[in-house]
Amino acid sequence: MAWSLRTLPTLTEDQFLQWGKLLEERTGIQLVFQQKAWLESQMTSRMRDHGNEDYDAYFDFISKETIEAKLEWSRLIDRIAVKETSFFRHRESIEYVRNYLQQKINNQALNNSFDIWSLGCATGEEAYSLAMVVNDCFELAAISPYYGITAMDISSSALAAGRKGRYSKRRVEQVKPDEAQRYLQVCTDGSYEVVNKLRDRVCFTHTNIIHARQLPVVQVDVIFCQNLLVYFRRWLRRDVLNALVERLKPGGLLVVGLGEVVDWEHPEMQRTGDDHVQAYVREER
Repeated sequence: MAWSLRTLPTLTEDQFLQWGKLLEERTGIQLVFQQKAWLESQMTSRMRDHGNEDYDAYFDFISKETIEAKLEWSRLIDRIAVKETSFFRHRESIEYVRNYLQQKINNQALNNSFDIWSLGCATGEEAYSLAMVVNDCFELAAISPYYGITAMDISSSALAAGRKGRYSKRRVEQVKPDEAQRYLQVCTDGSYEVVNKLRDRVCFTHTNIIHARQLPVVQVDVIFCQNLLVYFRRWLRRDVLNALVERLKPGGLLVVGLGEVVDWEHPEMQRTGDDHVQAYVREER
């Protein structure tokens, strides 16, 4: 019988726990039992393409260290880990970065390049939103746009889409008309493409954030990490955040999703007073 006509297999509780454990070990994503039907739908789609009809056999295959197994794991993660996003999804946080940079420029406290990390960048909308406000600041001050944004994600296909920089009308709905005029160009198919002067400033790189302590030990001005930590256990959240602090410049800014972190403190970090964002500044030394 053709795959499309078959009744989808049902994960047993033990199988769900087995797959959940593997997913958490490799990505940090913690699933709850209410997500079983969703996980089934994502997995059966990949099993169909892979020609596999049994969850256990598929698990045995994907657990191997072969190149084929790693490629298939990457394809499965593309379905499981890529989150829906859009430009300026939480504009208040993006604007907070604008104000932070503007204050540095006004105080003549901008030394060397202005560097940002966008963690869990998905298909790039967040990184390009940040590029828009940063570029605005440099152009307003009439100074050379000496900045760079490193966009990181676990999904190779999402990163490829980000590098392409082309988006549907729905994804750019939150971009203001004047921003769109400066930074987007309409394609013949009705989609929108990010202009080259922004795309040249954004570097997309494959990263598994659960290994945050293996990230380059460089110091950046802003780390933007929204809608990512919420999927992790509390201990992993703390470990990732502590590693990120070490990669911020003194006076650097860490922005997380509002309400994503409720019990984290760090002796070098001070939360800002704006209740509309959840941001922390590293103390000056």
